[in-house]
Amino acid sequence: MRDEDIDLSDMPEVLDWSKAEIGKFYRPPKRSVTMRLDGDVIDWLKGYGKGYQTRVNLLLRHAMASAAGTTTSRKTGLRQQRSRAV
Repeated sequence: MRDEDIDLSDMPEVLDWSKAEIGKFYRPPKRSVTMRLDGDVIDWLKGYGKGYQTRVNLLLRHAMASAAGTTTSRKTGLRQQRSRAV
């Protein structure tokens, strides 16, 4: 099917992008890692149910943003952290 064959009549064209949010749905790529954590830490994380690895990621992201002194931007936080280390 070609682009010209697609019927867009029921989908109006967006002309006002003033309320658009840049990066709203951005998700950084995931990488697989192996970590050795204390058993009680794993038990605590798994005690909240399914998704403990997601919780680990959120906790580490919060710690990273706190150390950088910001919670607004992932990329800015990383830049601030690196500039402090120099």
